[in-house]
Amino acid sequence: MINTNVKTSVQIPSGLKEKPSYNDHPHHRSDFFTTHGEAIAAGLSGLLILLAWWSEGNFGTLSVILYLTAYVIGGFAKAREGVVSLVKEKKLDVNLLMLLAAAGAAGIGYWAEGALLIFIFALSGALETYSEQRSRRDLSALLSLKPETARIWVKGEEREVSIDQLRVGDWVLVKPGEQIPTDGTVIRGASEVNQATITGESVPVEKSEEMEVFAGTMNGTGSLLIRVDRRAEESTFAKILRLVREAEEQAPPSQSKIERLEGIYVKAVLGVTGLLLLIPPVLLGWSWGDTVYRAMVFMVVASPCAVVASIMPAVLSAMSSGARKGLLFKGGAYVQTLAQAQVVAFDKTGTLTQGELAVTDLIPLQEIDEERLLQEAATLESLSEHPLARAIVGEAGRRGVTFRQPERFESQTGRGVEAEWDGQVRRLGKPAWLLPEGMGTDSLMRLEAEGKTVVCLAGEAGPMGLIAFKDTIRPEAKAAVEQLQKLGVTPVMLTGDRQQTAEAIAGQAGIEQVRAGLLPEEKVKAIRELEKKYGPVVMVGDGVNDAPALAVASVGIAMGAAGSDVALETARVVLMNDDLNKVAEAIALGKRTWKIVRQNLFFALGVIALLILTNFIQGIPLPWGVVGHEGSTLLVILNGLRLLR
Repeated sequence: MINTNVKTSVQIPSGLKEKPSYNDHPHHRSDFFTTHGEAIAAGLSGLLILLAWWSEGNFGTLSVILYLTAYVIGGFAKAREGVVSLVKEKKLDVNLLMLLAAAGAAGIGYWAEGALLIFIFALSGALETYSEQRSRRDLSALLSLKPETARIWVKGEEREVSIDQLRVGDWVLVKPGEQIPTDGTVIRGASEVNQATITGESVPVEKSEEMEVFAGTMNGTGSLLIRVDRRAEESTFAKILRLVREAEEQAPPSQSKIERLEGIYVKAVLGVTGLLLLIPPVLLGWSWGDTVYRAMVFMVVASPCAVVASIMPAVLSAMSSGARKGLLFKGGAYVQTLAQAQVVAFDKTGTLTQGELAVTDLIPLQEIDEERLLQEAATLESLSEHPLARAIVGEAGRRGVTFRQPERFESQTGRGVEAEWDGQVRRLGKPAWLLPEGMGTDSLMRLEAEGKTVVCLAGEAGPMGLIAFKDTIRPEAKAAVEQLQKLGVTPVMLTGDRQQTAEAIAGQAGIEQVRAGLLPEEKVKAIRELEKKYGPVVMVGDGVNDAPALAVASVGIAMGAAGSDVALETARVVLMNDDLNKVAEAIALGKRTWKIVRQNLFFALGVIALLILTNFIQGIPLPWGVVGHEGSTLLVILNGLRLLR
């Protein structure tokens, strides 16, 4: 339940001017004509066509002028695209093909048909632009949420500054309902924070002292005083923005291939059109008017508009859908590759597991109880920052066990630590250092067989007990692995940890294939071997040591919240809320996307073939050819948009 009556100890000075909404910022105002220009031009073109058709009987010259105006207004945007493509890239594209067909229709006196072609082509372009803008909205909306300013808190007073002026260690005040401008740690106050832009969580998360918050998230009903932990350009939100920009610039290989073939295809259509103008009058006895008309129809129905539109709307919709759920793709290419994934290789520590050791067993070896054993160990480790020390001190805190600080503390390299208090020396470290042969062997062997890390605590009178630790598995790991198996994907663990520990965690997660004791370069070798044996491999990791494997895998997936900067930069997909279930969701999304793309391509090519064949056998009226061709384009766009749901 969300607490809407959070009390806070932050004192908010009164009489301050409220920060304007980001929607009022000039950078965030939408340009109406940029967004709707094509639709307006198509509408005007359609209106002019109606007026021209009405005036045909009585005002012949006026109708031609109106048709010509409809041509110019409706076809200007596409004509400009076609000319730019021809002049700058030396490439013929679909736009020029359609405009030539319209001009040809007008040239033989079919003004209405040519104008209708321009109108429907313009309308189709406007709807395609709208669909792409709709698909991109969930990605590009992040850009409008970029924090601009922050209130820094200095000696009890606040001052508004640009986020670029924030320095690590500054204190920032965030009032109720305001955007959090920086990655940091709450040092005073409590509230609930909507983190959907970062983690994809739909429910606001309670935040209090010592908890982490992210730039770009929205504060709730409480006030927070936050210590800046990262500069603006290093924040999680800034990284997401960089990923978004990359994602919007990249197309999947299949789309790039179609775009490369487009120029060849258009030249072929123009070549066949030329033959249609020459051969039928000689061999088939067609009239010149009928020949030109059918050639123009062929140019329309053979145009690959629907084929070109079969991929990107679907891919952008998939990326948009993923972004809403905290699944960020760096480009459309990786949606396609995920659809073909055969193996998912998981790192262990920090990926399948929480990445933090926890005390699991306390086994006294003298006449003391567990509480005394933990108290002695916590006192010894209270001055250490080692992960084992943090686990021991944390466990003592959870159990309410009081402890003190030692009078002397030193590390014994490769063995453990030693401390002294009340004139007594205590040591904690490897059992081989402190445990006499034969003592506690059964317990030690059992704990190590369970994949646990074991240390021994010893006093001057000998060993006092054994303490076992384990990196706990993520609660969703087993379900995530089961989902992958249902999709026909093989899960594998690649880790640098010991074989026993790795197998214990893998057993809990339901993973059968385990490769342990791997150095970073050995993980790369393992990825290549798996790819050679099975096919495309997805690597999921979080640490610096995972970066080489993330880079060499078919698709690298990084843990967004827990992942290192290197892993985030190297990976091609980011799980913003570290939910392993999203791995299977990403693959399932890729498969659904490519199923729709295949449907689109089959349908688009089928319609083109049918229209061409019908035009040769009995002829098609130009308006029906336009409707059939452009209708198929609209249908494949709408089919791709289903992924937005």
